[in-house]
Amino acid sequence: MMFPRSIFFALLAFSLSVQGASTKKTSANQSQCAAPKTVTQTSTVTVTKGTAATATAVLVGGKGITKTTAKTTATTAAAAKTTAAAASTKTTAAASTGNNSDPQLSLTLDPRVIAAGFANDGQDVPAAGQVPSLTSTNNFINFCLTTPNLPITNGKQITTGSCNPAPIGVIPSVDNMPSAKFTNPLNFATIKSNTTFTISMAIKNMQTGFFVNAQENYFAAPQVLNTAGQIQGHSHVVIEQLTSLTQTTPTDPKTFAFFKGLNAAAVGGVLTADVTGGLAPGFYKLSSINSSSNHQPVIVPIAQHGSLDDAVYFSVTANGAATGSTAATGATTGKATTTTAKAAATTAKAASTAKATAKSTKGGKRRALNRLA
Repeated sequence: MMFPRSIFFALLAFSLSVQGASTKKTSANQSQCAAPKTVTQTSTVTVTKGTAATATAVLVGGKGITKTTAKTTATTAAAAKTTAAAASTKTTAAASTGNNSDPQLSLTLDPRVIAAGFANDGQDVPAAGQVPSLTSTNNFINFCLTTPNLPITNGKQITTGSCNPAPIGVIPSVDNMPSAKFTNPLNFATIKSNTTFTISMAIKNMQTGFFVNAQENYFAAPQVLNTAGQIQGHSHVVIEQLTSLTQTTPTDPKTFAFFKGLNAAAVGGVLTADVTGGLAPGFYKLSSINSSSNHQPVIVPIAQHGSLDDAVYFSVTANGAATGSTAATGATTGKATTTTAKAAATTAKAASTAKATAKSTKGGKRRALNRLA
């Protein structure tokens, strides 16, 4: 059966319209199914202590981070790490270039404290037997590098030797140089053996009672003064046994009969230490070791000065009575003192007589000249 041409074209147009709508719907459905479900997950990556970088990881269709996102995450972390490193470098640079506001935290030498005299070896005016000094234009700040075989002292008592980088510190005036004198036992005294006794020592021009941890801070800081200009520190007493009171051979510093740090402040200008149980019979030398807070021997401003420490010699016997040798030593010492005093008196008398003679002679010459005139 033949359809009119108009009907045919109408049916064709309708068919195409329906097909187009169906295709569009199908494409929309396919597009919707193809779009993956996107989940955003935030993770924190720690780059350095106290610094963190946050990176965003995108999970696509539950199958993990896409390559593009992973690359971005790595880049972000790297950037954060670079920033942290830059900050650290900046801090180090500030310290090493002296930009820190506190010079005690700076790693550079401030030109204001350079001792120009350290560059002089002292040989511009040589003296017999004098050796040249070591020299430095940077205050010897890296001196310990010259002894690479030795460890840094670093607050420890290293028995095999070490190199100490700490400066000497503050030095008092000549009027504040410390001095000490034992008040018990007295020089050439005799005390009873195996009996507790108390060492006492008068001390002046030093603020005692200052000591640090000897196991962690030994020689680890400079000497300092109090507001009166006196060294802040403490003392020690050590007793060494001798073969006799007339011993002339040096003692061994590693061997001693008694040692004690006098860490308490002096009472009435006197430091004390109890020798519990006393000492065995024999002959002994008692010495003081006056020290700054960090246990270094006290430093004073001039080379020619009286002793900053004291030493006395005494005997110990079973009954506390002087033996013949002790008495003889004391008598000899007393005799020597008397002889010395007598010699001094004779010398003074002779000097006085010579002066009077010279004066008389000079007067006679003047009178003779007057008569001639």
